[in-house]
Amino acid sequence: MLDLKALCAAPAGAQADVLKGIDLQVAAGEQLALIGPSGAGKTTLLHVLAAALRPRSGSLEIAGQSPWRLSAAELRALRAQIFLAPQAPPLPPRQRVVTAVLAARLPAWSLLRSLRSLLAPVDLAEVQAALARFDLAGKLFERVDRLSGGERQRVALARAWLSPARLWLVDEPLSALDPQRAVQALQALREEAQARGVSLLASLHHVDLALAHFPRIVGLREGRVLFDLPAAEVSPAHLRELYAQHEEELLAPPVMPLQAETAAVTVYPCR
Repeated sequence: MLDLKALCAAPAGAQADVLKGIDLQVAAGEQLALIGPSGAGKTTLLHVLAAALRPRSGSLEIAGQSPWRLSAAELRALRAQIFLAPQAPPLPPRQRVVTAVLAARLPAWSLLRSLRSLLAPVDLAEVQAALARFDLAGKLFERVDRLSGGERQRVALARAWLSPARLWLVDEPLSALDPQRAVQALQALREEAQARGVSLLASLHHVDLALAHFPRIVGLREGRVLFDLPAAEVSPAHLRELYAQHEEELLAPPVMPLQAETAAVTVYPCR
């Protein structure tokens, strides 16, 4: 599914490379977690793998294709096979939840069908089932700006259920979730990806959850792969080296308390 060799990349506008000579291979249907301190390059790597950021050097193949050698139409078709869930999902505040989830179908829809779905959403049973996996079945017609931060993050993850993608990339999917729902979200993602034969890569600050739920762990530090091991072989020594001078991230990963998950968010007045 993925083949990276000596890949270097940087976010738009950055002068220096953030990723420095990454070698990584991921098989179809494989699941792995990316861990490492803040600034290690996890988000940049996911954007490269989503064919959203062009590498500066090295090679990248996604499903046997080099994305930056494709025509514009071929690149769009390839991107339609990739699902990227950013840490802060860009959900329009006045959009309904059902519309936000159905956005996963947009790459396969015509403009006319997309516009029709805004007025009369389709596939409601599938959307409801996807939301139910994240305890959001009752939010189908809720407005996004009525949701908590954790609920919005779970809505973004529910999009994967309606996506035709063969590669799921999720960036810090647990950052706004309480511990119980974090475990639930990971289990739902892994089970569904396994059932579909989808490759799943997740960047996680929660090292304990990464080790408990993913069979393969890739440790990134300063833009390089420090280790790539089965979870059972990742030792405390590996983690101490990975998080050297960032021990607070290893010892106290940011977990939202239970009450914060259901906290109210800013509501924008109608105009």
